[in-house]
Amino acid sequence: MEVEKENTTSTITAEPSIPASDGQDPVSSVNASLPHPIQPVIPPVIAPSVVPPLAPIPAIPPPRPLAPLPVRPPVIRPPVPQNGEVVSSDSDSDNDDSNVRINQGPREYEISEESRLVRERQEKAMQELMMKRRATALAVPTNDMAVRARLRHLGEPITLFGEREMERRDRLRMIMAKLDAEGQLEKLMKAQEDEEAAASAPKDEAEEELQYPFYTEGSKALLDARIYIAKYSLARAALRIQRTQRRRDDPDEDMDAEMDWALKQAGNLSLEFSEIGDDRPLSGCSFSRDGKWLATCSLTGASKLWSMPKIKKHSTFKGHTERATDVAYSPIHDHLATASADRTAKYWNDQGSLLKTFEGHLDRLARIAFHPSGKYLGTASFDKTWRLWDIETGDELLLQEGHSRSVYGLAFHHDGSLAASCGLDALARVWDLRTGRSILALEGHVKPVLGISFSPNGYHLATGGEDNTCRIWDLRKKKSFYTIPAHSNLISQVKFEPQEGYFLVTASYDMTAKVWSGRDFKPVKTLSGHEAKVTSVDVLGDGGYIVTVSHDRTIKLWSSNTTNEQAMDVD
Repeated sequence: MEVEKENTTSTITAEPSIPASDGQDPVSSVNASLPHPIQPVIPPVIAPSVVPPLAPIPAIPPPRPLAPLPVRPPVIRPPVPQNGEVVSSDSDSDNDDSNVRINQGPREYEISEESRLVRERQEKAMQELMMKRRATALAVPTNDMAVRARLRHLGEPITLFGEREMERRDRLRMIMAKLDAEGQLEKLMKAQEDEEAAASAPKDEAEEELQYPFYTEGSKALLDARIYIAKYSLARAALRIQRTQRRRDDPDEDMDAEMDWALKQAGNLSLEFSEIGDDRPLSGCSFSRDGKWLATCSLTGASKLWSMPKIKKHSTFKGHTERATDVAYSPIHDHLATASADRTAKYWNDQGSLLKTFEGHLDRLARIAFHPSGKYLGTASFDKTWRLWDIETGDELLLQEGHSRSVYGLAFHHDGSLAASCGLDALARVWDLRTGRSILALEGHVKPVLGISFSPNGYHLATGGEDNTCRIWDLRKKKSFYTIPAHSNLISQVKFEPQEGYFLVTASYDMTAKVWSGRDFKPVKTLSGHEAKVTSVDVLGDGGYIVTVSHDRTIKLWSSNTTNEQAMDVD
């Protein structure tokens, strides 16, 4: 039976291999034989297997002849040097035919001058990249003194002209990477060993260590002043807060009604007196603490004292050699201070006698202001600093930097704890006098800021500048919450009403001064009458009088108590 199965299998397997007749496909003949039933086959005599012939392989057509190559004109070349030397063309022309020929055994490669330059640039770039990778992997000290010491040990200049700390550190990194690439590790390791030995050696007592961050050590007088200001401001702040709470909780106190009354009085302001103040334009004005005197200064360098409210000249203060830029009355004495372009500020009594001269600024002065305690005077200058002076001794207590351009305006918080400065860098800064730190940088103006003033409520600050706007800043939120498009020209000075801050006054070069509500900062009154730029403004303690001075050389006094018969006609 096994023989029969093998014969049957061989018979079935051999059938598809039968060659087809002429013109027939072997596959079609097999398919034609599949439908017929398979008949039983009697096993024949076993014979050697015969391999059927394979189908004939079709003949491959002959290849198509290729087009003849273009004939290249012969190029005259210099003789080929031996041992693979590179020979370049001696011609001075910049044509692309100036090729380089390299003989490397049986083959010759032609490299153009441009390709050679590209290859050189690539190799140089790769070397720089590898150098940077090595430099990145190196450990370089971060302390500038350690960087200088390592440069000294390596025999390199410890600093270059105009080189900063990070640039010096990068230079050390590249030097170390170059030494590592050149295999001069011994020199590098020796420098590190010397550095470690120097670090482990006992330090000389005379050698002073640099401390980070840098600071300028103040005098004992400055420390005493900071302590005094801290105690003074804490007491004043406590009284202000108690007063505000009492007024808020007292049912008989109506703050809105008081503000409405003050704004009504401000709306009734009218010109009461106008007086020629000097032969040249006026630059500053200030009321005395009791409102009985008015001080003005002008470009002649002289300052004058006037009696109120008739504006009668009382005395003249002469002592500056250049134009006077500002004048301020002391909050506790009948003394006043003047600033000038001669780089000095002077302190006078009410009789015109000079008491102190404050010298130290490197450029002309701008605005000045008294501390609420009356013991200190602040001066702003075009030397990019503002300074704090002791009235009693005349000593400079503080030289404060922080502005990138000239400092123009200065104001003190009514508690005495803070000072605010503004300048030509379009920036206003708030300083803590108790610590000396800059606690706020108020950015918002797009042009120089010329006027600055604290509100008596303790948390509002007003600034005005050359962008014709007055910005109101909330010190609690550390941002500007209202912008007043106040004037059509630059704002020269801003002042809050000094008792409650019920209204704000701005002076401008558009020849007007304007009064704004302290509640919503809406316009209340426009004071028109000057014929030239209004340079300064001041408000009396109760808000009943406002004084303005101008380049038209006049002093104008505006009063809310003036009747229609007493009011002057303004063209």
